[in-house]
Amino acid sequence: MKWFWVVAFVAPACAAPYMAGDTGDGGPCALQHGVLGTEVLLRCPAAGGRPAEWRRGGAALGTYPAPGLALPNASLAHEGPYSCHHPSTGETWARICLRLGYPPALPVVECWAISYPQAVNCSWLLAPEPLLDTDFVATYRHGVWGATGSHECARTGPRSCSFGDLQMFSLTPYVLNVTATNALGTASSLLPFLLENIIKPDPPEDLRVSPIPGQPKKLLLEWSPPGSWPFPEYFPLKYRIRYVRDEGSVTRTIGPYEQTSYTLTGLRPGTLHHVQVAAKDFTDYGEFSAWSLPASGTPWKEP
Repeated sequence: MKWFWVVAFVAPACAAPYMAGDTGDGGPCALQHGVLGTEVLLRCPAAGGRPAEWRRGGAALGTYPAPGLALPNASLAHEGPYSCHHPSTGETWARICLRLGYPPALPVVECWAISYPQAVNCSWLLAPEPLLDTDFVATYRHGVWGATGSHECARTGPRSCSFGDLQMFSLTPYVLNVTATNALGTASSLLPFLLENIIKPDPPEDLRVSPIPGQPKKLLLEWSPPGSWPFPEYFPLKYRIRYVRDEGSVTRTIGPYEQTSYTLTGLRPGTLHHVQVAAKDFTDYGEFSAWSLPASGTPWKEP
């Protein structure tokens, strides 16, 4: 499976945003975000440039001069409620709830036509994980410059989407745009592709391995096309087979074959064999599927 990105844009947040939160002691707090592993500065605007006493969850941390409380090399252990106070009277000037994480990395995007020619399915990941609430917007267009405009890629999960109404054998690429946004920044990736280049069926289903009466060195294999492949009669698949003896060290791969059954020959009598099957578009566009779930069987034994 190929994960890749091309053409990307990253925009860091200009300032840490504040939102209403709760310190846990019943008082409202301003939500501040910071980047893990960097110095995070908690400010106390109400101090007006004067020193402020800082507390964390009610425990005194000490009095610090303006501009505020610096947390070097901030870690997840620094997350939580903080408050700044008048150093003499203890009057509360502000409450802050600190959340730490990362701005979004470039989304790493993949798209496959698992149900060609009906739909394209896309998914993405972020590394490292931002550890903060992150929103995603996914759109697609037909053409690098998008003469027809962008369209929403319908979400199928938190980090996946799908779109249809495809033009077969078009030499104009489709382009998927995924944008990730959280409190610390924004990052976007564009993935252009030709439809036929990303054909990749799901694995074949219902693999069965059966002995053949009177044949001690043969096994009959039968399977079905993947249920997500919509028109196998018009867009046939070809299949590759791999098998190995139980506790054996050598795996054999054979094929491709056009039919959905095959007879293995020359097997060791009385030995359990493990089999898997993979599928690919008959015209050789795209890639083979992942291997099917394994099935096992032993050749016929004379009673």
